[in-house]
Amino acid sequence: MKILHTSDWHIGRALYGRKRYEEFEAFLNWLADFIESEDIDVLLVAGDVFDNSTPSNRAQEIYYRFLNRIAASSSRHVVITAGNHDSPSFLNAPRELLKFLNIHVVGCAAESPENEVVMIAGPDGDTRLIVCAIPYLRDRDIRTAEVGESIEDKERKIIEGIRSHYRMVYEAAEEKRSRLKNSVPIVAMGHLFTAGGRTIDGDGVRELYIGSLLHVGTDIFPEQIDYLALGHLHIPQTVGGSDFIRYSGSPLPIGFGEAAQEKSVALIEFSDEAPKVATIPVPSFRELKTLRGDWPAIDRDIKELKSEGSNAWLEIVYEGDEIAGDLRERLDEAIEGSGMEVLRVKNNRVLERALSGMGTEETLDDLDVTDVFKRCLESHEVPEDQRPELLSTYQEIIASLNEQDKMAE
Repeated sequence: MKILHTSDWHIGRALYGRKRYEEFEAFLNWLADFIESEDIDVLLVAGDVFDNSTPSNRAQEIYYRFLNRIAASSSRHVVITAGNHDSPSFLNAPRELLKFLNIHVVGCAAESPENEVVMIAGPDGDTRLIVCAIPYLRDRDIRTAEVGESIEDKERKIIEGIRSHYRMVYEAAEEKRSRLKNSVPIVAMGHLFTAGGRTIDGDGVRELYIGSLLHVGTDIFPEQIDYLALGHLHIPQTVGGSDFIRYSGSPLPIGFGEAAQEKSVALIEFSDEAPKVATIPVPSFRELKTLRGDWPAIDRDIKELKSEGSNAWLEIVYEGDEIAGDLRERLDEAIEGSGMEVLRVKNNRVLERALSGMGTEETLDDLDVTDVFKRCLESHEVPEDQRPELLSTYQEIIASLNEQDKMAE
């Protein structure tokens, strides 16, 4: 029995306004090729299939095209659970139809624990694996609110609710296993934040409940589970020192902060002995690069990438002593004729100058975006008679961006 564990696809996620559909398609094509070449029996997708609750038509097309390809083999199974980014009702809508294709979807906590138990049959029709397909557990699924309870009370009840839910689903799985002729492995899925989990700034990983659930330890999971496939954290990692409790991580770098990570999926093989777990590297489908330093250093790095024929998306962090108010123009000139694009520019010197006029008791939180722009005009000593027109244009741009955000929600 060969199982592949993946999660956190975030289909539809953009990076600083740039759509990444080609990358998602390339990953899922690679994944389908790997599943076919390695004759994988079961694919586990542990949440955050999509990046938001209303995926675009293109995102849905990529998802269903992949499932259609995987379903071409009648003996292969897919188990998909929802994450905190997913819409439970959206994922669940076609589940009865998908079930006929051996694609099992659990979008939300079920009323009966046994409805989160998936029996995986082999080509001979005999059960070969049992999956506790537990989705992201929302607050209302695991906690009853009470008047006057403290934050500590709420967090304790959430943790106990998660523990209870896993126990009940496991017991339902164990009861089903007891009826079988042969003992088969039980694996579980989850989408949550465990104790000691590693994250990266800007990776989009959200706190899931009240405060943070950094205190959730491995003790909430039944010890008898043979493998626990987790989603939510984007760095591939084991939990509590166990090879059999792990996050597969996101297959694509969600932001520049993840660009240096080696992305992977987890391959689990069950035989008569303990399961064997291996991490399978996922190829990079789009190079992301962060270039930092003064202008000579950034210019040198761009020329080196250009000579290599790179088509990377770039994040520029300017740290030179020179103000470089024309930094964007320099960058556009430097990458001209290449396949590279600059997606983000962070000019630390301009920001420092903009904030240098702040009083000793003033912080960035005291300023809105218009105040910061005004400070920039002052720091660059823009003539007073030019400032009203620049400010008006800036405010029009901000209003336009805000309107686009609302339309995208």
